[in-house]
This record gives sequence, structure tokens and C-alpha cells, in this order.
Amino acid sequence: MAIRRVEDLGKDCPALVEGGMKGVRASFTRLILILLSIFLALKSMEFLSKMLGKKTAMVEEKDALAGRGTKMAVSGSHAIFKNALDQDFKGMEMLQIGMGCFWGAEKKFWTVEGVVSTAVGYSGGYTPNPSYEEVCSGRTGHNEVVRVVFDPSKTSLSSLLKVFWENHNPTQGNRQGNDVGSQYRSAIYYYSEEQKEQAVASKKMYQERLTEKGYGKITTEILPSKTFYFAENYHQQYLKKNPRGYCGLGGTGVSCPVSFGVSAE
Repeated sequence: MAIRRVEDLGKDCPALVEGGMKGVRASFTRLILILLSIFLALKSMEFLSKMLGKKTAMVEEKDALAGRGTKMAVSGSHAIFKNALDQDFKGMEMLQIGMGCFWGAEKKFWTVEGVVSTAVGYSGGYTPNPSYEEVCSGRTGHNEVVRVVFDPSKTSLSSLLKVFWENHNPTQGNRQGNDVGSQYRSAIYYYSEEQKEQAVASKKMYQERLTEKGYGKITTEILPSKTFYFAENYHQQYLKKNPRGYCGLGGTGVSCPVSFGVSAE
């Protein structure tokens, strides 16, 4: 084994020190990069939180977009029922419902026996004749809704409310699944006091069922119907025209009685 002289060891010290300093600098650089990454991630989360907060907050009427006086033009016939979307449905009843993205919600109702027409649009807010982009901004106060036209001699309001409650999660506030924003809030907009009474009774009954299963408070708003503004043509019966299109609806898996106040068999 060779014995190194003290002089030789002394010559190696600068190299050893330099190598050690390089290691320290590399470690310090890695630490700085890690801290910077954490900082940027936190800022991104803060920004996202603020943006989501703006989307889920309800706009006040004084801050709502001005809109326009021209109505949205709807043309053609219903893709399923073949009737005009804006015709006068004499002898029929109507109900407006909001349960998330209106594409999937409309499909749920056009399949119900006794429903004679459906249309998607905007309601519940302030901006007259809004566009889809304006509603998505969260600055109109409007909700994405489905206007359901039904024959009361062939189906009941309670049957429609059953479809409504079972096919979305009414406890999520201003969102529905991955769709976040006040335009996706759960809502029932009624056309008569009788509809109001049934809607309120159904909410109470379904709340009991949800509570039993561990769900929170229902956030569904039940209000008189406001002006229904038709959505753009390409939104109407979207999932009929685009069978593989997006549908973000998902229920809780909790059943709702067919007749409120009477246990479903």
C-alpha cells in the first residue's frame, strides 16, 4: 500500500473543497427548484380557487350582463317529436328543470312517456336573450334548463319529478359533477301553485331518503318560472344529433317514491 506524503495531501485539498462546493451548489439549486415548484403550484391552486369561486358565486342583478332585445332564433323541428320547438302547446303543461348540463338532462325527459316536447334554454337569471357563452361566464344569473312539455292525461308531474331527483345530485350547490358554475345549479321552475306544492313535497320526501343514505342538504331552488330563453339550435336535442356526445349527469343511486307521501314498491 503506497503511503502518500503530507505535501501531496495538501495539494489535493483545493480539489476536494471545490468538489464539495459543487455538490453543495447542486443541492442548493435543486432545493430552490423544488421550492419554486411548490410556490407555483400553490399560486396556481389559489388562482383556480378564485376562478371557481367567481363561477360558483351568483351574480347580482346590478352586475349582470346587459344582453339584447333580439330573441334567439330557433328553426326546424324537434329531432324526436318532429314538432316546432316554439309552437303553442295548447292543452299541455310545462315545467322547467335545471340539473346540470342541459344536453343529458333533455335526453332524460324526451324518453318519458307522455312528454310531447322538450327544449333546452336559459332561465332563472337577469340577462335578456343571453348567448351560451354569456351564460357560461356566470354573469347572467341564468341556469341551463330543460323546458318539458307534457300531456297531463298521459303522465303525472310526480313521475317527471322522480326523473328529476333520481338523475342528478341535488346536494352539490352551484355545480353538477365535473361541471362547475352557477349555471349548473339544481332547480325547479314551476308554472302553477299546484306544481309548486308537488315540487316542495317531493323535495321534502327526497331529502328524507338522502339523509338516510348519508347525503347532505338539498340545494335545489324551487321558484316561479321566469322567461324561458331558447338556447342556440346546435344545443337542441344535442345527444340525438351527437349520440356519443358529453353527458355529465350522475344520480345518487337513491330512489325517489313515484307518488310522494306513498312508499314506492
